[in-house]
Amino acid sequence: MAKIKVGFGFDVHQLKVDHPFILGGVNLEHHSGAFGHSDADVLLHAICDALLGAANLGDIGSHFSNTDARWKGISSLLLLKECVRLLSEKGWIIGNIDAMICLEAPKINPHIPEMKKNIAEAIKISEEDISIKATTNEKMGFIGREEGIVAYAVCLIEKR
Repeated sequence: MAKIKVGFGFDVHQLKVDHPFILGGVNLEHHSGAFGHSDADVLLHAICDALLGAANLGDIGSHFSNTDARWKGISSLLLLKECVRLLSEKGWIIGNIDAMICLEAPKINPHIPEMKKNIAEAIKISEEDISIKATTNEKMGFIGREEGIVAYAVCLIEKR
């Protein structure tokens, strides 16, 4: 019997006016963007945490500290590739990823194909094995007031 594990990831970032908005490796046109130490790509950070957690390798902060200048402004696609390398070293392969983004604006659906393409290229799995969905918070809370963005991700990994 093959050994399989699941992982769960979560990330949240503030939105700031006139700041770049990178999501799933895609630069979105919007009046505000996610703010953080790296490029603040909440989707990729949630996926990284899901993968690392499934393999019992800690979390994104333990590998890419927000106090380490090496990671300042870095593309989260590079962080994702490094997480996949860490899993590979332990003999894990990725089965699938399912992610949810929660924000009021901008509309995410038109960008999902490009996000899936970026993620599939970074982790070397089929786009068919990556699900990305988006929802609003129905104008409630910090998400509803467009002060922040949240992403959740789950993954399945399998021992080679």
